[in-house]
Amino acid sequence: MAATSRLPKPVSEAWHWQLHAACRDVNVSRFFHPENERGSAREDREEQAKQICAGCPVMRQCREHALAAREPYGIWGGLGERERRELIDRRHAA
Repeated sequence: MAATSRLPKPVSEAWHWQLHAACRDVNVSRFFHPENERGSAREDREEQAKQICAGCPVMRQCREHALAAREPYGIWGGLGERERRELIDRRHAA
């Protein structure tokens, strides 16, 4: 679960970027793996999600939100779970 203490206050300006997200009308199952999904099925779904992110006008804001909140699951801002963990670890090591 994301650490809610790191989330921005519930002010519409802090979340306004989400209104412009390319994923806004896409089923969330594209971005979050079902239980026991493995191998090529997971890689294919993640790649499809990342392609949606690649064309998103608010990808940077989404990525920064996910890193700040330490979102543990799903594709956020074009990054998967492992990619976000690695970036967070590098930021804390620096």
